[in-house]
Parts: sequence; C-alpha cells; structure tokens
Amino acid sequence: MDAEEERKHMMLKAFQTFDSDKKGYIESSKVSTILQMMNLNFDKEELTRSLIEHDPKNSGKINFDGFAAIASDILDEEDDEAMQKELRDAFRLYDKEGNGYITTQTLKDILAQIDDKLTSDDLDGMIEEIDIEGTGRIDVEGFVNMMCS
Repeated sequence: MDAEEERKHMMLKAFQTFDSDKKGYIESSKVSTILQMMNLNFDKEELTRSLIEHDPKNSGKINFDGFAAIASDILDEEDDEAMQKELRDAFRLYDKEGNGYITTQTLKDILAQIDDKLTSDDLDGMIEEIDIEGTGRIDVEGFVNMMCS
C-alpha cells in the first residue's frame, strides 16, 4: 500500500468510526473531533469555511468525499510546513557562518547534487531566476521558495 492509499485508508477508518449506522455521512459537528483524534492541527475558521464548502445545502452532514477533501487539505498543509522546516534546517547546514545567506555557487553545488542531469546552463538559468539582483547570495526564504517550486 503506497502512502496515498494509506492516507485514504486512515481517513476512511476515522470516518467509519463516526458513521456507525453506515448511512454514508457524519454530522458536520463531528469533523473537528475526528481531526483531533487524527492528531491534525487545524484553524477553526478554515474548518468552518471548508464545512460550508462541502455542505452547501447546510444539511449538517458531510459524506466521506467531503470529509476526505477537508482532511487532505489539512494533511497537505502539515506536509508543506514540515517540508519548509526541513528545508530551513538544511539551509542552516550550508550557511556555516550563520550569515543568513548562502552563495549562488553553494546553491549550484546543492542543485547539482540533487539532480546530476542538470547542465551548467540549466544551473545558471535557475540561479538567474532566484538571484534577480545579482548579489551572488540566496537567503533562506529564496532557498525555501525555490526548493518548493
């Protein structure tokens, strides 16, 4: 079972726990409880907006597809946050002096290690897109944005 299938299976199990009558839906008010059980952090206002989006008739009920969409959005946000944290940590490893930046040459070396098929021209083009001002330096935000895109 791949990660995506595991994720869907986990959501289905959580949903079915609260759909004990097997009606194919759960009460909207139970969604926050399920998400908390799944150890997912969420913004209550965002959850309210999502519930409205997935229950446009305001029935107070959410089917599995609606629940899965809401939970997936939260999981994706958590994955993005974790990725950004990992990239910030990696950046600090390359910013040995703690200057708050790395050189474009260091970034070229990192990119070449990640993908050995990149040519020198490819690397130069990527650096030009990131180092618009031509300072020869990349800060942590530029690094994270580049690696996430």
